Amino acid sequence: MTAMALEVRDLRKSFGGVTAVDGLNFDLPEGQLLALIGPNGSGKSTCFNVLNGQLKPNAGSVKFKGTELVGLTPHAIWRHGIGRTFQITATYASMTVRENVQMALLSYHRRLFSLIPIAADLYQDEALDLLQRVGMADQESRPCSVLAYGDLKRVELAVALANQPELLLLDEPTAGMAPKERVELMALTAEIVAERGISVLFTEHDMDVVFTHAGRIIVLDRGALIAEGTPEDVRNDEQVQRIYLGTQHA
Repeated sequence: MTAMALEVRDLRKSFGGVTAVDGLNFDLPEGQLLALIGPNGSGKSTCFNVLNGQLKPNAGSVKFKGTELVGLTPHAIWRHGIGRTFQITATYASMTVRENVQMALLSYHRRLFSLIPIAADLYQDEALDLLQRVGMADQESRPCSVLAYGDLKRVELAVALANQPELLLLDEPTAGMAPKERVELMALTAEIVAERGISVLFTEHDMDVVFTHAGRIIVLDRGALIAEGTPEDVRNDEQVQRIYLGTQHA
């Protein structure tokens, strides 16, 4: 039997009278790339923010390898080996590419409050190894403020890998990128997670990316799960075609 990295049960989140996530249930087996898709306003980002501890659910359970995550802070969840990227990149613009990764490594090694002159010399090789893996080692000394958006996404991936995650939550990993960059970044991500045996939950609007890389897909509409299965199952689901795919993708 395949072990589960993530188990979500009866997850609910409301804002006033608006239900953003409505009794959501799904599993993510270890080592799988699971895509979470749906129209704008379907509850994808709210779901991610609950899973990551940024929002507290009204009800439900989120277990990572048997450990309950509901009630934990984002940092505590990160400490359990869960990395995350965001729709809008979350790097320190004034720091260099290498320094951004070093900051994540300092936190992972519990050295975040080391004296600044010392901290600047810590984990340089480890940071460069991560940057090499995402194709950004040649830009290690550039401030993030001058990078192209696609390159920022690569840096953010290196930062997410710094805590040696067993689960990655990727929120719109290719948002704002050119088509070629999208293909390259998702191919790179899939290669890295396969190498490391990482489980991945990702949201994505680009259906080519979803159907190319997802091992399984779950579909939300108005906060509720309306379909799940293989890419082929979801592509052929009449309700998905009517509500989502059929309106945007012929």
